[in-house]
Amino acid sequence: MQTHELIAHPAFPPLAVSGVQARIIGRDADWLRLRWRVEGSSRLVVPQFAGRGRADELWKSTCFEMFLNPLGGESYSEWNLSPSERWNAYDFSGYRGGMSERPVPREPACTMRLGSSFAIFDAALPNSALPDAPSAMGLTCVIEEEGGIKSFWAMDHGKDQPDFHDASCFKAELGPPNAA
Repeated sequence: MQTHELIAHPAFPPLAVSGVQARIIGRDADWLRLRWRVEGSSRLVVPQFAGRGRADELWKSTCFEMFLNPLGGESYSEWNLSPSERWNAYDFSGYRGGMSERPVPREPACTMRLGSSFAIFDAALPNSALPDAPSAMGLTCVIEEEGGIKSFWAMDHGKDQPDFHDASCFKAELGPPNAA
C-alpha cells in the first residue's frame, strides 16, 4: 500500500516530533483504512476522548486529515479525524470556497495508540462517502505538543504559511473503491 513521509512546515517547527508517516493500510468494499505514525511523541497533546460524532475546528489540536480532489475537477473534500474520536467531512466547490458538510452515511472509526517514543493513529472511512472517481489525495496532520506548540505536516508545502487546501499538498492518488 501507499506510504508517504510528511514534512513539517518550516515556519512552524515541532518541539519533539521528529517525523510523521501517513499510509493507506487497506481498502475493501466497505472501508478505506489509513494510518499515521508520529515519531518522537513524548510531548504530544492528545485531545480528550469525546466519543464518535461530528465536530468542527478539530484542527485546533492534534488532528489527522485527508483531502480528496477528483482528477480534472475543482471541487474537493476534506476529512478531519481526531484522537478524541470526533470527526468531520466537508465539501468545497473550489479552493476554500462553497464549503458544506459532506454527507457520510456511516461514521468513521478513529483509534489512537501511544507508545513510549511514537504514536499510531488509525482511521477507517466508509467507501460510500468517498468519491467514485480517481482522486488527487493529500494526507496531512496538525500536531500539538506541550506549551501549545503546533506543527503542520503535509507531503509538500507550496506557500509561506501552512495551507493543506493548496494543490501542492495533493501529492498522492486514490483510485475508486473497485480499483483497490
